[in-house]
Amino acid sequence: MNSGSQAGGERPGATADDILHVRGVSVHFGGLVALDNVSLTAQSRQVTGIIGPNGAGKTTLLNVLCGFVRPQGGTISFGGRELARIRPHRLARLGIARTLQGVGLFSGLSALENVMVGATSVARAGFWPGLLGLPRSDADEKRLRALAQAALELTGAGDYAEAMPDTLAHGLRKRIALARALVARPRLLLLDEPASGLAEDELAGLGDLITSLARECTVVVIEHRMDLMMSVCQEIFVLDFGKVIASGTPEQVQADPAVTAAYLGADAETGDAGTGDGQVGANLADPSPGSAKDSKERASD
Repeated sequence: MNSGSQAGGERPGATADDILHVRGVSVHFGGLVALDNVSLTAQSRQVTGIIGPNGAGKTTLLNVLCGFVRPQGGTISFGGRELARIRPHRLARLGIARTLQGVGLFSGLSALENVMVGATSVARAGFWPGLLGLPRSDADEKRLRALAQAALELTGAGDYAEAMPDTLAHGLRKRIALARALVARPRLLLLDEPASGLAEDELAGLGDLITSLARECTVVVIEHRMDLMMSVCQEIFVLDFGKVIASGTPEQVQADPAVTAAYLGADAETGDAGTGDGQVGANLADPSPGSAKDSKERASD
């Protein structure tokens, strides 16, 4: 993926006040506690990571931030504005965008057209000019196509603008989905496992892109690739069974015994994990399939 500034030049202006505050958020699904009094802060113009074993509540937290899940308690604000009662379809106009674990592309639209869908919040012509085919609508469509193409170029998928999603590899579809989130130039970007489906040699480029995006907006990342997270995040919060069990710099989190215990399923303080400090660090940095933390079963995520 190519690094650089975000596509276009019409995003709502990012400021130093674009801080995400989550305070005491709790979510229950029947008798299952998905989030338990979760609090965290994502600072403006930096990459904040959220990690944890499967079922820790990471995706539930993103769903709360996007309004898909209503919490039973707690508050959420971004840039000084309360988000608790904001409906999901209004988030784009507030400068908030999210990618999904699955790519979520429309199979009947080209890659470029899929990205253009993400630009509706910055469209100028409106419904009636588009319905009537007025010149203003044609000019706006041309502008949105240019923004979408620039977003595809930014994510390294520019050569596939006219391709249909079903003809592309999963990694390329992930790039297109990321371009769709970027095209409206968000102030808050929520990335849900952006590295899934990418080859090992693509991770460095993805890391460079995420780092460059954080120069212009607040970035929150959920990801299982610890090598990527340790390289791009300024601060990391660790969830386990719906609770924040640790937070700090990547180095602080990697050395925290509570994090070791959560990932290895043993009490690090008693040495039951069966590894030395070096092996613990290696496990956190390389969550390979079949490892102890990879196979640890959880109720839900």
